[in-house]
Amino acid sequence: MNLARFPRRRYTPHATAIEPLDNLSAALGGPRIHIKRDDTLGLAAGGNKTRKLEFLVADALAQGADTLITVGAVQSNHCRLTLAAAAREGLKCRLVLEERVPGSYDPAASGNNFLFDLMGVETIKVAPAGTNLDEAMTSIGADLAGQGRRGYVIPGGGSNPLGALGYVACANEIIEQGFEMGLAFDHIVCASGSAGTHAGLLVGLHGRGAGIPLIGVNVRRPRAEQESNVHALAVATAKLLGVPAPERAEVTALDEWVGPGYSLPSDEMVEAVRMLARLEGVLLDPVYTGKAMAGLIGLARRGAFKSGETVLFVHTGGSPALYAYQDVLRS
Repeated sequence: MNLARFPRRRYTPHATAIEPLDNLSAALGGPRIHIKRDDTLGLAAGGNKTRKLEFLVADALAQGADTLITVGAVQSNHCRLTLAAAAREGLKCRLVLEERVPGSYDPAASGNNFLFDLMGVETIKVAPAGTNLDEAMTSIGADLAGQGRRGYVIPGGGSNPLGALGYVACANEIIEQGFEMGLAFDHIVCASGSAGTHAGLLVGLHGRGAGIPLIGVNVRRPRAEQESNVHALAVATAKLLGVPAPERAEVTALDEWVGPGYSLPSDEMVEAVRMLARLEGVLLDPVYTGKAMAGLIGLARRGAFKSGETVLFVHTGGSPALYAYQDVLRS
């Protein structure tokens, strides 16, 4: 896989750490759990979208864009990091925020909403759930063109084949770190949302012949729908790279920890966020990594991992959203 042939901006000049979670492992009494600290990636407060934006923003600059346009939920980590990349590159940024939960947008809210203002977003358009978001972003691009400007549209989560290359690169990083650290991972667990992280990891692991099962913990959709989305993006990403695509049977996106719905708190999420904070001093987020870790904890408790196996959790960031969920997460 020759990733070097794709233009890339480097927002993180080093590999993110892989660390043992000894206290959590002891509390669960089963597998040895490690964590990949992609919450420490570059740009404002870090997170997985940074890896995707390295490729997407490089393409935007190559096309002469002066404005990044993207979409996300009202507390979108992706929107925060796209805005941060725009600031870093001297570009403007316009956001479309989808109210996936009716009435959930509050311009005075804490968390990522506060950071949108702090980092100087040019405009925010709030759209009700079910809006055709591609059309909304295309309309913004047309408005910019009418002003003699050039917008670059980035899909939700940065999850297209070009953006997914960021997690193909991450899979390579994990394999190389495992070798250097003497760690043979038996399972890898990640959140599965807009599918770019999940699909990119899958393509990278498959392309390297790693033979490590990848478990996605779904945060939004029914399992069959999410697995279909992940596989379709994995196939498209593999085609872009010119490598064999993973089989559909290699895709797992469990939906037992979605809870009441996307971004809506669950008891399992609250427990997971508190456990990681109190046992390891690691901050998860209430929308993605909290539910993904709830999935890992639930799987460990039911014996899905054998005693002595080594499990890697990919921490995709998102901690600024914690501050918008204080009423749920406080003791």
